[in-house]
Amino acid sequence: MGDMKKKKSPHAVFKPYTMGQLQLPTNLEDLIPDGHLVRRVHEAIERVNLDPLIQQYKGGGTSSYHPKMMLKVLVYAYTQQIYSSRKIAKALRENIHFMWISGNSRPDFRTINRFRGEVLGKVMAEIFTAVLELLIEEGYVKLEHYFLDGTKIEANAGKYTYVWAKSTKRNKGQLQAKVKQLLEEIERVNKDEEEEYGDRDLEELGEEAEIDADRLDKKVKELDEILQRGLSEGEKKPDKRDKKRAKALRILEKECLPRLRKYEEQERILQGRGSYSKTDEEATFMRMKDDPLRKAQLKPAYTILAQGNLQLGTENQFVVGLSVHQRPGDTGCMVPHMEGVKARLGRLPEKVVADAGYGSEENYVYLEERGVEGFVKYNTFHQEQKKRSRKTRFLAEQFPYNEEKDEFICPDGRRMLYRETSRYRTENNYLKEVRVYECEGCAGCRLRAECTHSKENRRIRVSFVLQELRAKARDRLLSEEGLALRSRRPVEAESVFGRLKQNWQFRRLMLRGLRKVETELSLLCIAHNLSKMTVA
Repeated sequence: MGDMKKKKSPHAVFKPYTMGQLQLPTNLEDLIPDGHLVRRVHEAIERVNLDPLIQQYKGGGTSSYHPKMMLKVLVYAYTQQIYSSRKIAKALRENIHFMWISGNSRPDFRTINRFRGEVLGKVMAEIFTAVLELLIEEGYVKLEHYFLDGTKIEANAGKYTYVWAKSTKRNKGQLQAKVKQLLEEIERVNKDEEEEYGDRDLEELGEEAEIDADRLDKKVKELDEILQRGLSEGEKKPDKRDKKRAKALRILEKECLPRLRKYEEQERILQGRGSYSKTDEEATFMRMKDDPLRKAQLKPAYTILAQGNLQLGTENQFVVGLSVHQRPGDTGCMVPHMEGVKARLGRLPEKVVADAGYGSEENYVYLEERGVEGFVKYNTFHQEQKKRSRKTRFLAEQFPYNEEKDEFICPDGRRMLYRETSRYRTENNYLKEVRVYECEGCAGCRLRAECTHSKENRRIRVSFVLQELRAKARDRLLSEEGLALRSRRPVEAESVFGRLKQNWQFRRLMLRGLRKVETELSLLCIAHNLSKMTVA
């Protein structure tokens, strides 16, 4: 038994461990592997034209950290999922990769944040374009297929700081009604004293005109002068009539006027949006897709559109276009986004692939007029591909149309007659024309419960321009090329969002304000592109 036992070594052996001893290599570069991502970031930024960034520095005064070094540090930090300026400053003190790429420079977090938010923001579009030109030069991007999709990023704003446009409009309307009532009360009191200050009444405000803060302020001062002049004459004591006037004027001046100014300021900030956050006025409250309950509170956010302009290989998921919007929906974002792409690159891509969120008449017309081949779905595309069922036959698109009589026929064989034409402009100033048709009589129809929930006759709104454009889009989408591009779209565009939001955990912005948000997201997309170049 004793022979079977393992004999213990008389002395344990350890590798050398000596602190404070000078060791080789002393150059940090020797510690970084040749194919490391930090080297790729360094090489890429060195090849980019940074003259617009350097020109932001006017010279004189204390020397500044080199903007090329600051840009490299920020881009590499974003590739490492380090977004906080304090954590970046900490990495510059502790991480050899940050020490190497910064040349052992150690800007503090305030300098980093100021550079990112103020200096870089003025030229971020040019830098993003310069990196994209590098991708084109290297052959990663050809501007042939443009996969368009959108996502939402939570803003750096308080969750309970919302201001709603509907509430502002309602409160302002109620306040204006109160103001008019008080002014009318003052006018009634003044009727007995008109000979003292003339025949003026509320005409300068207008019977139906909206009372704004400046006009109300002017009117309050005018009425106050009349009141003071009346009291001073003969040094008479204020009577019951004067007290009523003074009380109404005090309410107008101390309560109504400040509130009216507040509502006008809120309307100025909203600029047609449905809401904004008090802590980031350019953020809009939206319902986020990653909310597990889907019924929880809305969050302040920005709508981000990022596109992969890709080669046919699915590994080339590079972001080549970026725009930030304050609209919750995708439909109205396509035109301004594509105009931005054209401004930066000098031309539009050859083909655009997008989901049904972008399938509007305005977007189809925009692409067709500019010679861009659009593979863009519309909201009923998938329904049309299914077998005709009881549900799909009640879609307006399925109703037969008699061009001679300008009428549609409903599923029960009843005529739907032309009633009117409505015209309206979209947010992008596109004029859309819609013809309205109404069934000649739905009373007693056996299919009414399935056809409409309205108590009136069934009405449909038809745009013949949109119908023609949808037919062209349908042919493209069902073609062999269309089927291939449709199958690639989720892999190309949505995988980029998956990487940024899930893998890199970029779910909430660090900066506030639209321009700073664009800067931060451009940095994120540059980091994504250079990271993809390393593994491509």
